[in-house]
Amino acid sequence: MRVGVFYFPTDYGINIAELARVLEERGFASLYVPEHTHIPTSRRTPFPGGGELPRRYSHTHDPFVALSFAAAATRKLLVGTGICLIPERDPIVTAKCVASLDQLSGGRFIFGIGGGWNAEEMENHGARYETRFRMMRERILAMKALWTREEASFRGEFVNFDPVWSWPKPAQRPHPPILLGGESDYTLRRIVEYCDGWIPRPVGDFTGRAAIERLRRMAESKRRDPKSLMISVFRAPTDKAALAEYREAGIDEALIEIRDSSRDEIFQLLDRYTPLVAT
Repeated sequence: MRVGVFYFPTDYGINIAELARVLEERGFASLYVPEHTHIPTSRRTPFPGGGELPRRYSHTHDPFVALSFAAAATRKLLVGTGICLIPERDPIVTAKCVASLDQLSGGRFIFGIGGGWNAEEMENHGARYETRFRMMRERILAMKALWTREEASFRGEFVNFDPVWSWPKPAQRPHPPILLGGESDYTLRRIVEYCDGWIPRPVGDFTGRAAIERLRRMAESKRRDPKSLMISVFRAPTDKAALAEYREAGIDEALIEIRDSSRDEIFQLLDRYTPLVAT
């Protein structure tokens, strides 16, 4: 099982290239970053975590720019979005971002995706909360066409374009793994239809074995091989016993959160978390 890190790359935080180098030196396998293009001053949509929206949400770098610096500063570290807000992104432009980063990094990109929770934020991009998952599906299918076909076209409810040429193609074939965040059965259905894996949070009575079994049942019900789907646990516990259970259950990756603290505080946290890499 890989052990990686999830971090909000902010304009007031540690340099993402320095963080990536330190993670690789200490044996961490991956670095994931989130996306928020902006935060509307309206707080009509409540923060899912409760209370005030943390400062880091409105100070986050573009994920593809940040991960490009992280990839350039390392040799083996996997870089991923956790998550990329697909309803807020043009699919043709995003397909080019993904393919470029994957090729330039030597095939080290993991494409974590989601529909998003902030209704005002997505509305500023012309998306609607009620239809965000239908839009996400079409945009992902359109991106797959752009990555895998010499001449790609798409016709749908939300995405329409005539035959086009789009290069580069991703280094990973047919494309980087697409992982969907969420915990519901609807999430699992979407995963087995058009994704390559799952990014669940360890909420409620979550265990590694239960997660593996849920995904297996859904995959088999849709005649998809469960072994072809990966699980990366988001905000994984920093507990050796819990991580050992994940490993034994067959979880592929555990992502530990590094908060938007000072550089020195982050290094102190990494001193504590580095032994978990070998758990």
